[in-house]
Amino acid sequence: MKRVLGLDIGKVRIGVALSDPLGTFAQGIAVLDAGRGWISALKDIVEANSVGVIVVGMPVRTDGSRGPESEWVESIIGRIRREFEGIEVLTWDERFTTTVAVKSLIEGDVSRRRRKMVVDKVAASIMLQGFLENRRKGNGTS
Repeated sequence: MKRVLGLDIGKVRIGVALSDPLGTFAQGIAVLDAGRGWISALKDIVEANSVGVIVVGMPVRTDGSRGPESEWVESIIGRIRREFEGIEVLTWDERFTTTVAVKSLIEGDVSRRRRKMVVDKVAASIMLQGFLENRRKGNGTS
């Protein structure tokens, strides 16, 4: 069964999460440098893990509207679609995922230095888990 890959795209770092083979659970697996060679690293991850769907977190404002950040992410999604032909690329609302990730790491007594290193992949796993749960319930995805 093909796995689902989740991306939390930022201007500095890209958090990466991966589903289990059954598409039930998400786990943060990597943080990529958004400035250098991330597409190549992403290709390696996709090939090594039989990825069939890539879900990109879409920054949505609290009122549900999309702003300049969303337009920027849309441009990155265009690049992802060109690089990964044959793999479905979807978007998912990533509102508050970084906030929840930081709060969870603080509650877990993770040091500030360590939090900075892992927060993006934790946020990606939270976003992907929301997508997987919605899909399991049979709700539509974007």
